[in-house]
Amino acid sequence: MTSETELSRIGISLPKNLLEKFDEILRLRGYSSRSEGIRDSIRSYITHYQWISDVKGERQGVITMVYDHDQRGLLQTLTDIQHEYAHIIQASLHSHVSRDKCLEVILLRGDGTDLKTITERLMAQKGVESVKLTTIPIEG
Repeated sequence: MTSETELSRIGISLPKNLLEKFDEILRLRGYSSRSEGIRDSIRSYITHYQWISDVKGERQGVITMVYDHDQRGLLQTLTDIQHEYAHIIQASLHSHVSRDKCLEVILLRGDGTDLKTITERLMAQKGVESVKLTTIPIEG
């Protein structure tokens, strides 16, 4: 058996609303099972991680982030992280999407390693729903 066909069973705990949203997407996309959808999601996550790991050298980039405004302590933590990276942040835009959701767009310029690190730090915070980094190399 190859490693792609050997299966391992795992158990996970998810908030009910997250599972309901996932199930709805699976239904709309025609997946035959949750397992198939989870495998596809994990493959996508791995691909994204490998792509972001290749962000090196001088880069221009933008981070888009959606987060829960009501998550205790999150605003201060996000501000503190951004202040640590003030040397690469050129500008930011904050938008109130709804009473409890905010969208933030952060324009960056600097070493790809720093862009990747701030992105991963923001992504790891409880209450942050999504973070996406898009970069292009700066050509001399």
